[in-house]
Amino acid sequence: MKKKYSVAIHPSEAIILLVKDLKKKLFEEINWFHSKNSIAHITICEFEATDAEIEIIKNKLDLLCDTLEPFEVDLNGFDWYPNGAFFITANEVSKTKLKEVMKKAHESLLFLKMQKSSEPHLSIARRLTPENIEKANRLFTTINSSFMCDTVVLRKFDSSIKQFFIIDRFKFNSNKKPE
Repeated sequence: MKKKYSVAIHPSEAIILLVKDLKKKLFEEINWFHSKNSIAHITICEFEATDAEIEIIKNKLDLLCDTLEPFEVDLNGFDWYPNGAFFITANEVSKTKLKEVMKKAHESLLFLKMQKSSEPHLSIARRLTPENIEKANRLFTTINSSFMCDTVVLRKFDSSIKQFFIIDRFKFNSNKKPE
């Protein structure tokens, strides 16, 4: 039987706590919203897989992350999408590096039928009304924070709590691929 999974870039604990605090402030302003209880992450992709396929995916992510080099991600703004997503953005240099990690992960998992994310961002809320987007824009105007991007996580969806939870972590090891 297939289960729902997600691959994501995992920020530092300080950024996770910062996003949690921002979500709390937004909740105090507008009440409940989608993604309110989601832990901060940058989605790479979502897919369904069997237990056997998950083992292959873990091996592929392990091989990929073994070659990746950690890098600093500078978070410098807030933005929103027309679908009502409100999020934290990274500067252009960080975005370029994040997109490269995302692209390599997509290529490593090409055998999967997946929903790919190609625009790196840290969601605060999803499916906000235009009125609540305006409130979020007034509430959050500046951010200047950073984290070391050095981990990709594999997350499994728990349908009872409607949240993903981490089942495995893959550290960036800066190892060169053998010729």
